[in-house]
Amino acid sequence: MTAYLSDLTQALLDAARAAGADSADALAASGTSVAISIRNGALEQAERSEGIEIGLRVLIGGRQACVSASDISEPTIRALAERGVAMAAEAPVDPHAGLAGPDQLASGWDLATLDLSDPAAEPGAAALEQAARRVEASAMAAKGITQVEATAAYSKRSMHLAASNGFSGGYGRTSTSLSGVAFTGQGTDMQRDYAGEYRTHAADMPAAEAIGHLAAERTLQRVGSVKPPTGTFPVVYDERVASSLIGHLLSAINGSSIARGSSWARELLGQQVLPQGLSLIEDPHRSRTSASRPFDAEGLPTRRRGIVEDGVLTGWVLDLATARKLGMASTGNAARGTAAPPSPSTTNIDLTQGARSRADLLADMGSGLLITSMIGSTINPTTGDYSRGASGFWVEGGKILHPVHECTVAGNLRDMLLRLIPANDARPYLSNRVPSLLVEGMTIAGA
Repeated sequence: MTAYLSDLTQALLDAARAAGADSADALAASGTSVAISIRNGALEQAERSEGIEIGLRVLIGGRQACVSASDISEPTIRALAERGVAMAAEAPVDPHAGLAGPDQLASGWDLATLDLSDPAAEPGAAALEQAARRVEASAMAAKGITQVEATAAYSKRSMHLAASNGFSGGYGRTSTSLSGVAFTGQGTDMQRDYAGEYRTHAADMPAAEAIGHLAAERTLQRVGSVKPPTGTFPVVYDERVASSLIGHLLSAINGSSIARGSSWARELLGQQVLPQGLSLIEDPHRSRTSASRPFDAEGLPTRRRGIVEDGVLTGWVLDLATARKLGMASTGNAARGTAAPPSPSTTNIDLTQGARSRADLLADMGSGLLITSMIGSTINPTTGDYSRGASGFWVEGGKILHPVHECTVAGNLRDMLLRLIPANDARPYLSNRVPSLLVEGMTIAGA
């Protein structure tokens, strides 16, 4: 398939040149996905989709335009290029837009080492349905569970990127997932929670029964939820939600926000943003990991780097355009779809783990909130002021006392990140490996 996609990108580049483009890059992507959902013992949904998309970015004298289509016929490709050139002629001049230089381009990558595509055959709908039913049966076996929604899914996607600067490369990736949402109670007393797993390779998936059991266990733990007290307390972000805190930092150091001057982290380069001893490492070359990639969306090589080292912010997340605006070099973090130009985005992220368990963090916390679920978000991107809805468990004397819901936790991200204390429970297969995190002095609005 990648050879076919390569032909499509070359056809797009040829058409762009013929239409009058100074330079261009082209992306072709194809994919297949299958999803089966079970609810109340019955098949609720069965979906399969197959498709191919093409996208073309043309550049003329500092002006650029992006066009895309799902029709790959020669007339469409020719019309797409002509339309792109016409649009670029009307676009404003952007002195920072442009392709990479030939000396910047990736080469010699090893897809076998990344191992992103499962060689096993695509699972049939019947196999996926059976897996979903096993999740459901396991959850329903727990006393008190009244309903379960279970989903099994598989996807396979391939892409190829080519540009008039000489870059050409592509790769594929697969994903298999299983999830279950369990319910207990009725009406206003209803509680729900979930469990889910995904892997690039089906052979690495845990048993469906374990996923269903965990969904039921988490749901039953929610019974009897009440609002927590209002006040200033320490908070532990469970590993399930802890990566959201690091996500806010990554958003703040994204080159797009920095170039606009709209980020609360805009003056923090070279300064302490995490506690001493903590580092934030990006590694796009982890084997069998969903966000790994050999090159970015502009054909630049990806590399392992310390975004934060020993607590100190060492760099921004940049593509070519944002790097040029800031007078810096791209960090190889460009990402894009077929219909838009590149923009900065991270790949696999690791936060330094601590030496102790989540239970140890709860013991250190004494009295406070363990957050296992979050809803809504009010983040001021300029000041870093933080407020989010949360639910989880109230902790007294280092022990979980009872479940809580309908509360808000608030603080300022700049201060919160400097107070992080990590546990050692990050799941190794996730793209963002962030353990449970203790944050002192959070404001909780509850009862």
